[in-house]
Amino acid sequence: MNGTLPQVATVWEWLADVPDPEIPVLSVVDLGIVRDVAWCGDGAERELRLTITPTYSGCPATAVIEHDIRAALRAHGVERVTLAVALAPPWTTDWISAAGHAKLREYGIAPPARGRPVLCPRCTSADVGEISRFGSTPCKALYRCNSCLEPFDYFKCH
Repeated sequence: MNGTLPQVATVWEWLADVPDPEIPVLSVVDLGIVRDVAWCGDGAERELRLTITPTYSGCPATAVIEHDIRAALRAHGVERVTLAVALAPPWTTDWISAAGHAKLREYGIAPPARGRPVLCPRCTSADVGEISRFGSTPCKALYRCNSCLEPFDYFKCH
């Protein structure tokens, strides 16, 4: 990278534009996959180090996420990047940001509701029922709203 290194806060902003491959309305930052961003080293040897935690250890999207993060950083002139994958502590839906919860609802997916009732993302009714424990991806279940009669995915708590 030529010139001044961008601030870590700027890098976080860039990463907030990297979509999750399975739920593209969310970014890797919204999901809490990106755990840490730091500049390391001295002078010309400085590199950007990122730590990510996949949503589960066997997540097939991890390689795509790593590629997309590197591509986004290269697009901003950052070439020296070390990406570490941390499996401990394991990712939890508690790491999804408030903005991520809102984006899920707007997209038609009920966000995780630990300790709260699942609400229909279309009409906000709590009168819902699970149709199938498994939805369009392993992290979601299929529900149906008994008020508006619409089916929807629910992002399961992990």
